[in-house]
Amino acid sequence: MRILQPPSWAKPRGYSNGVAASGSIVFISGQIGWDEQCQFQTNDFVGQARQALANVLAVLAECGGRPEHIARLTWYVVDRQEYLSSSKALGKVYQELMGKHYPAMTVVQVSALMEDAARVEIEATAVIP
Repeated sequence: MRILQPPSWAKPRGYSNGVAASGSIVFISGQIGWDEQCQFQTNDFVGQARQALANVLAVLAECGGRPEHIARLTWYVVDRQEYLSSSKALGKVYQELMGKHYPAMTVVQVSALMEDAARVEIEATAVIP
């Protein structure tokens, strides 16, 4: 993958503005913060984000993919302020699971998710060389 960063732009923190890649494209549907038995173990935003991202990585692993193969993440959150106020703890969880790999990323606040208890949903696009 090649990070796309216009030279005159300020460097983003925690994501990339764009990514160019070639290989097998993997589309991972939105994953929420429940476990493999579809049970929420926490109502905590960071805890659910950890589980949702782990779920993305579990699906990706089914085709031999690893975190560094993720080209794009889209996060849907029900509370923008909850996301922003959790940034430090969320950054630690992110680095624990993703390392220092920062794909193109979008975060969108939504009015609700399909599962009432869900605080966050994460979808991904990966490219496996």
